[in-house]
Amino acid sequence: MKDSFLVTGGARLQGAVKVSGAKNSVLKLMAAALLAEGTTTLRNCPEILDVPLMRKVLEGLGCQVDIDGEVVRITTPAEPRSDADFDAVRQFRASVCVLGPLTARCGRAVVALPGGDAIGSRPLDMHQTGLEKMGATTMIRHGAVVAEAANLRGAHITLDFPSVGATENILTAAVLAEGQTVLDNAAREPEVIDLCDMLVSMGAQIEGAGTSTITITGVERLHPTEHEVIGDRIVAGTWAYAAAMTRGDVTVGGIAPRHLHLALEKLKVAGAEVEAYQHGFRVRMDRRPSAVDYQTLPFPGFPTDLQPMAIGIASIAEGTSVITENVFESRFRFVDEMQRLGADASVDGHHVVIRGIDQLSSTPVWSSDIRAGAGLVLAALVADGQTEVHDVYHIDRGYPHFVEDLRSLGAEIERITHES
Repeated sequence: MKDSFLVTGGARLQGAVKVSGAKNSVLKLMAAALLAEGTTTLRNCPEILDVPLMRKVLEGLGCQVDIDGEVVRITTPAEPRSDADFDAVRQFRASVCVLGPLTARCGRAVVALPGGDAIGSRPLDMHQTGLEKMGATTMIRHGAVVAEAANLRGAHITLDFPSVGATENILTAAVLAEGQTVLDNAAREPEVIDLCDMLVSMGAQIEGAGTSTITITGVERLHPTEHEVIGDRIVAGTWAYAAAMTRGDVTVGGIAPRHLHLALEKLKVAGAEVEAYQHGFRVRMDRRPSAVDYQTLPFPGFPTDLQPMAIGIASIAEGTSVITENVFESRFRFVDEMQRLGADASVDGHHVVIRGIDQLSSTPVWSSDIRAGAGLVLAALVADGQTEVHDVYHIDRGYPHFVEDLRSLGAEIERITHES
């Protein structure tokens, strides 16, 4: 079966929606449960396709994983297996986050080079270098990264780029390493802070989470914990941009507005009214957006995962916008589909120049990754007629109850199942 979404443009989104736990956090937290024998409980987990995919990875390592709505319980054995299942791992990128915990806990890890979204190259060089500085040997063999370490030792590690994945794998290895690890140029994303908070609740000693320098003092063992996943800032940002694009009025709950500070500031510049609350925000727009320039950067910069939404609002804005992609080199595949919808967009290297038009025009389009799929749905909301968005399994990997939430806000959208 291959599902698609049929979207009828013209609706003004209004109402309230609450986001659940962050996709970019929950999968790393599930992997971190490997670090302690016993049962770890995660709450506020998103009901997305990637969670059962990660369950399959963990079960292949000997864990028992129970999913009950937004609660996930992971029971880790005294001696987990060290070889991650090839078929399970290669389906999604986040599976590589088991590399650090397995190396620390088992002294060995074999993790297939992962697949996932078609947004560009994401090599594991920094992951491997960080582990090697702590005394591990690593290599790529038969399509998998292999790490071995009889005894990890603390080290001073400086990342070439503040990679979220490398930061997380080094963190989860260093918490059980002997001595102190100092990680410079670390990622500062809220999801990294969430991982550090969970590790500390398991008994880890970590200082500097949320800054560019994180200091980890290794401990002999960790214990299971209970932890609530932070709200998904990318899903929240998607609803924010949907409100602005449709000249709507949407209140988004379940998120700390500071995690989306720059993205919301850009909407203000575009002409939206934005009110921030303790656990959410409201976006109102009553006119055509003004053109705004964007450049994606690691947190606290504008998120690369919201780049398709930036392109979407720019495509119907008054004036010309320039969007610069500094994180993933292939993310502009999305532009080809936007051009099919009538967007006046041209790509020049890692820039795209967009001259806004009054309205997009409906046509069949295809998702290439999670955020591109969501961005195409937002574009379809401001197109004339009906647009069919194909390959929506990508969207299912990152957005729980996507169709239901959009309908609750007044969108005309339905899921269509095709016989393959």
